[in-house]
Amino acid sequence: MALPDLIEIVPLNKPVRAEITVPGSKSITNRALILAALADGEVTLQGALWSEDTQIMVECLQALGFMVNVAPDPDEICNRTITVYGQGGKVPGGGTKENPLELFVGNAGTAARFLAALVCLGKGVYRLHGVPRMHERPQKALFDALRQLGYRVDSSNDKLPAVIFGNPESRIQNPVHSCTVSIEESSQFASALLLCAKQGGWEIQITGKNDEESPYIEMTKQMCADRLASNTEFAAVQLDASSASYIWAARWVSDSLLRQMSDWIKVKNWSHFRIRQVDANFPMFFSQMFDPINRRMTVSRKSELGDSIMTAIVMAPFASHLMQFIDLHPLRGQECERVVALRTELTRCGAKVVEEDDTLTVYPSELHGAEIETYNDHRMAMCFAILGLKMPGIKIKNPACVKKTFPNFFQKLAAPPPKGLGAEIWEIKDGQRTRKLSGNDLFAD
Repeated sequence: MALPDLIEIVPLNKPVRAEITVPGSKSITNRALILAALADGEVTLQGALWSEDTQIMVECLQALGFMVNVAPDPDEICNRTITVYGQGGKVPGGGTKENPLELFVGNAGTAARFLAALVCLGKGVYRLHGVPRMHERPQKALFDALRQLGYRVDSSNDKLPAVIFGNPESRIQNPVHSCTVSIEESSQFASALLLCAKQGGWEIQITGKNDEESPYIEMTKQMCADRLASNTEFAAVQLDASSASYIWAARWVSDSLLRQMSDWIKVKNWSHFRIRQVDANFPMFFSQMFDPINRRMTVSRKSELGDSIMTAIVMAPFASHLMQFIDLHPLRGQECERVVALRTELTRCGAKVVEEDDTLTVYPSELHGAEIETYNDHRMAMCFAILGLKMPGIKIKNPACVKKTFPNFFQKLAAPPPKGLGAEIWEIKDGQRTRKLSGNDLFAD
């Protein structure tokens, strides 16, 4: 059975000792898939995330004509071993102006941006489109950069849907091979160009508030460098540090029951990787939020945390002091308008939250239960589910939206220790608990 439309998370009533496996990184998996498609021959990705966004990327590569084989991962059901057969920088498929090749990108920002750059290396015409929310998300900076490089990009409002002409002949009138791209709205614009720069012969100049210090851009550059040094296989895809933030927050919930710090809840293989994702910093920043001596008052989305800042925001009412979360502009153009969504749903739970410009100030607050609107945003669902481990009465609408990056998230919460947290999760109908959920009932597909 599928996840119900509304579930309730029951708070933990005793400390938990567990070691939780977190699926692979979406950001790394989708970058690696593009690099593998541009390689010369067979490339194997181990521990690749298998979720809505990465499945969309694989399906689009297959639609373009790349051979991609997918095999199970023995250690994690939401990971796969993926083999991509690259064609030496060539994109094999394409349509015509009258009948462009259709590529559906859902609400996957990485797929939408990375594929827009990739198809420019092809010889056909491509139409990228997605769900309505994806058609609202920004693309202009990337499209402008591609036009500077000489490619034709047709869009009525510089968003999706868009038709992209990949035929190199379209560049005859404009042979310039350099462009400037702003990452003020999203670092994915620059990453898309960097992934394809070698094969396209592009020189990329990056501008914007984050400039080239953006951790996601540095990750892209390092992956491009790693790919040049490897012929057939990437190292295992790292676990997703953003998804791991929910486990670290659950550890704090368990520790609060002990009234002491412990290492009873761990993220498996956390120390195995030299994790180069910005959200690898989450455990440090999160612990400082609750440190009575060296307490942290401000956290930046631009320079300190990535998407895991949402986890910190949701748990901030439990701190003994107000917290300011700054530079939140990138959250406004993601799966939902996350700044407004976080303020709205925390306020619904009784928190005092003030939104000013791109800053949320969260005050220590007495919270209560509420039905949480998730806005079809996987991270909203997971952040507030962790809140439910602490606060009674938290109900999550549309929990299946976690399929975007972490399909077995609720299974991890409910599974018996040590592989899960042993939390109770109930189906809610007509305001009442009707069925305790377990196993396949908690998998988002």
